[in-house]
Amino acid sequence: MKAFGVINDKIDSFVEFDKPKETPTGRDLLVKISGIAINPVDIATRKKIADKLVDPKILGYDGYGIVDAVGSEVKNFKIGDKVFFAGDYTRDGSYQEYEIIDERIVAHAPKKTSIEKSVAMPLVTLTASELLFEKLQINPASDNRDKTILIINGAGGVGSIATQLAHLSGLKVVATASTEEKVNWVKDLGADLVVNHHHDLIKQVHDLGIKNIDYILGLSNNDPHWDEIVELIKPFGTFATITNLRESQIEDLKQKSVNFAWEWMFTKAKFKLDSMSDQGAYLEKLADGLDSGMICSTVTKVFNGFNLENIKKATELVEGGHMMGKVVVKV
Repeated sequence: MKAFGVINDKIDSFVEFDKPKETPTGRDLLVKISGIAINPVDIATRKKIADKLVDPKILGYDGYGIVDAVGSEVKNFKIGDKVFFAGDYTRDGSYQEYEIIDERIVAHAPKKTSIEKSVAMPLVTLTASELLFEKLQINPASDNRDKTILIINGAGGVGSIATQLAHLSGLKVVATASTEEKVNWVKDLGADLVVNHHHDLIKQVHDLGIKNIDYILGLSNNDPHWDEIVELIKPFGTFATITNLRESQIEDLKQKSVNFAWEWMFTKAKFKLDSMSDQGAYLEKLADGLDSGMICSTVTKVFNGFNLENIKKATELVEGGHMMGKVVVKV
């Protein structure tokens, strides 16, 4: 079968190669891929390759497809089911014709929503859901109108769905965006207020009549905003991030007794935790939300044709760092 991989840390190291089609065992599914989405983690993973690889590394952590075969212990899916998922960092990704994936982190694909709109959503939705409902411990069924959240990089992939989920949970959402197009984007997704992360966040938030923020999500490089985060976070508030801290010091949050949390969507699958199945459940809810219109897909660019050229072009767009929403490659 056809697969696409990288052999070093450069974008021009993408190669197409043949790989044997695997047979699923246990709780694994074999899925014939119909579409993929490109994520920043794909780029970060490639850039960590130190030496030239003998076997190409297959990236890709958003997939949509049809179940082609099932392992002997599979409970929830059958051959022919349309599914979508974000994948497992310890296994080959979605840049291939067929992918092996554990059923516990898979969901039935939306019935009324297109492939491109569906496949854009799993990784970012799982990340945002775990951030909001597990790390920040927000109960969407509670009255959260007196709670504020600042989402730094609100127009990005994770920010675009985090804004929606926070809005649906009843919080006052302050999102950052830097252009008129992105400001309108995050407002349409449910942001109550918008500030520009290229300018003083403290002044902008205070000018909105907000002294401190209950929850802050760091969805881009935190270092340029660290002093602002430390100043704006409410005592006993929570700061959670998906990116690294290189220069900033966590101890700066100590005097406010701020809760701090990392979020890495692949943790549950990497360590084979019982909570892996939570991800499948989140995605089943996502499918319902997309079909009902409660959740808006954040796809903004689609490449038609599952080939080396389109994977490279899509990767270049994401790697540029200025994308609004998600980039998809459709078979």
